[in-house]
Amino acid sequence: MPQFNYTGDLIGGSLMVRESRIIADLLISGACPDEWNRYVMVDNLLQKRSAASAKRNAQAIRKRLELLHPEFWHALRDGDEELATQAAFCAALQRNLLLVEFIERVVSDAYSSQAECLELYQWGEFLDDCAHRDQSIANWTDSSRKKMGQVVFRMLVEMGYLDSSRSLKLQNVSIRPEIKTLLDDHYKYRLKNCMTMSLAGAY
Repeated sequence: MPQFNYTGDLIGGSLMVRESRIIADLLISGACPDEWNRYVMVDNLLQKRSAASAKRNAQAIRKRLELLHPEFWHALRDGDEELATQAAFCAALQRNLLLVEFIERVVSDAYSSQAECLELYQWGEFLDDCAHRDQSIANWTDSSRKKMGQVVFRMLVEMGYLDSSRSLKLQNVSIRPEIKTLLDDHYKYRLKNCMTMSLAGAY
């Protein structure tokens, strides 16, 4: 029996909405490999300080988006800031089971118990618990664990679930009808449950 492993790209960056709009456009346009290389590495469409950083971000975003139906790409590219942010969060959830389970087991529970805020230590406790399923987590460095946690909390701030990365105060978030429809149409019920965890976004 193969060993269970949490795959994902949490260490690669948060939602990166601006950059994700650009990558979504390249996917929609059907850019060939040479065009991808030119737009990302030569023209520096993502506006990164180095080619390596541009390549890393482009690859991370592309891997997220390619897991979703192209209708999500259009919502991301063409939607307003709120709609694009929520579409990018769908992609991050689809790519990162660790993020999904943190929301299901920690964040949703905090909403259900009417907690005022999250606590930084909850990420570490969550990872310790996950290490029972994926033994490789025990070998992650403290810096990697911390950076992943920072990315997760930043995503939650970008989505509006948290007031700020400093206070970690919980807020209610309304999920756009367009996103709910896309999630239903493409049977992404688990993702929808994650996104509608707060009272304002509830069903």
